[in-house]
Amino acid sequence: MNIDPILPIIVGSAFIAVILIFVFRLLKQPQILAYIAAGVIIGPQVLGMISNQLLIEQLGSLGVILLLFFIGMEIDPHKLKQSWKISIGGTFLQIVFSVLAVFAFGFFLDWSLARIVLLGFVISLTSTAVIITMMKDHNEMHTVRGQHVLGITLIQDLAVIPMIIILGLLNNNGFSVSTLVMQIVAGTMIIFVVAKLMNKKLISIPFLDAFSKNHDLQVFGALIFCFGLSLLSGLVALSTAFGAFLGGMVVGNIKQTHWVKGKLEAFHVVFVALFFMSVGMLLELNFIAENWLLLVGFLLLILIGNTLINAVTLRLLRVSWKDSFYAGAMLAQIGEFSFILASIGKHSNIISDFAYQMTISVIVLSLFVSPIWLLLFKFMIPANQGTSKAKSSSP
Repeated sequence: MNIDPILPIIVGSAFIAVILIFVFRLLKQPQILAYIAAGVIIGPQVLGMISNQLLIEQLGSLGVILLLFFIGMEIDPHKLKQSWKISIGGTFLQIVFSVLAVFAFGFFLDWSLARIVLLGFVISLTSTAVIITMMKDHNEMHTVRGQHVLGITLIQDLAVIPMIIILGLLNNNGFSVSTLVMQIVAGTMIIFVVAKLMNKKLISIPFLDAFSKNHDLQVFGALIFCFGLSLLSGLVALSTAFGAFLGGMVVGNIKQTHWVKGKLEAFHVVFVALFFMSVGMLLELNFIAENWLLLVGFLLLILIGNTLINAVTLRLLRVSWKDSFYAGAMLAQIGEFSFILASIGKHSNIISDFAYQMTISVIVLSLFVSPIWLLLFKFMIPANQGTSKAKSSSP
């Protein structure tokens, strides 16, 4: 019997994913955690259905592009404008405090400045996908504190641009002046675009009307929007994932592109699953078993530290202590862009293979426990705090 060897892999992976999605939904956990668990099972550490490391990374890169494109489409720049002081001020203070916290820790371990800055950036970023899922589950999307959290996560995503530039300057392999100039120019243009989106309700591009009545044009046009802007971002030495995120923001604010989300929905589900599965495949179970005590220690340190850092940051911006701690718990986990920064650190020789695997493992564990961590604070903090609906005016 002649069977294409890819078929058992596709069927087996889909079957495992379906079972785990069902189980995780019963447990009221985000589906992305089911994808990560599926990746661990089908990856080289367990069943070995997919063992090609290059293929795993390529699938993951496509997945993160579509993931962040859709996250960008869900961002409303006008809501960001309403609470810009907390969004921008909170993000800036939070990143500074995170780097200082890592500096205090790394100083005694004789870490290099590049490593301190990299890990400070890594722990300062939050998972937009997990936060949106948790806020929907807890009906927090349209509350005041929910809008504060969303605004901070958006600015964190934008902050990835200067982070990449700074890491390029600290690169142990040296940096190119032309690349630095290109990154600064591109970053400035992106900030200008975001500012324009915040000041306009919807952008109108007349020639896009031609796509409205042709299904094939819509499918390929949607792919061009997503991967084209991602490619452009990569060509100017910024993250391709960030280009997809910005592209999603732009597309979400164009009158004639309301059809994009529907046309890419199937691609989105498949490739987002592939991204988080690829993360699970990258985990080394032997490494986790051998270093579990250290991993648990780092995990608790990061969850407690991030909660406190975010709570203090929001309190400095005159948010109530109760809302500050609840929002801090929501922002405690580490996010998708942190995988990208960790990869940059590894390829730039800023961190070793051991440190990279430790970082990846802690990020994944933080994603797994974040719903439980938030649930703990939900029990501790009265439900009437911060649950009022966000108004159209500035909070």
